[in-house]
Amino acid sequence: MYNINMEYAKNKALMNIYAGAGGVDAQDWASMLFRMYQRYASRKGWSFVALHRSLGEQGGAKSVSAEIKGDSAYDTLKNESGVHRLVRISPFSAKKLRHTSFAMVEFLPEIVATEVKLEPNDLKFDVFRSSGPGGQNVNKLETAVRVTHLPTGTSVAVQSERSQAQNKEKALQMLYSKLVQRMEKEKASQINELKPGVAIEWGSQIRSYVLHPYQMVKDHRTGVKSSQPDKVLDGDLDKFINLK
Repeated sequence: MYNINMEYAKNKALMNIYAGAGGVDAQDWASMLFRMYQRYASRKGWSFVALHRSLGEQGGAKSVSAEIKGDSAYDTLKNESGVHRLVRISPFSAKKLRHTSFAMVEFLPEIVATEVKLEPNDLKFDVFRSSGPGGQNVNKLETAVRVTHLPTGTSVAVQSERSQAQNKEKALQMLYSKLVQRMEKEKASQINELKPGVAIEWGSQIRSYVLHPYQMVKDHRTGVKSSQPDKVLDGDLDKFINLK
């Protein structure tokens, strides 16, 4: 059984971004969002560590994860979770057509779980070579780790550390966070109450970033707008985050 009676507000934030509908443009959009939150963390003086990146076909990212550590990082960022929509002239279109892309952003609190009990047979570990930039050891050895919770299909991967053991530890921490959040949403108290095979649902966007035919960022929940999307995408998010 999980001990979920915890104080989350001051915890680290674990960020996951998944490219959605839109192909290569969506993968590029996922990378743009990753950079936006990285810049926001830098403005706040927070630590931002990339944990894993699944590269796209043309330099973007199919999915990416990061750990953000700072004063009330999770409490600050938790309402950024949701679908983010981008409208622009596609840099990948030879005909310079306007394209709409979607990406899912997910923020979780880091759960330092002291009473988590998972059956070893319910966990599957895979190791693989890290992708993207990194040291010679990181890229040549199978140091990256993916852990899957078989009953629910929940899977996380980490490749930020230089050793397999360190990546395994971080992956388990992220898995705990995902499972605890899922349990709370489903009002479950034990692992076997969780339903397997729940797919990501894209739903309606929480925020739109329009770069063409006009310049506008709009949060669809609060109505907050900005006519300077370049600044927003460079991490100037206080206008949106501080009002939540």
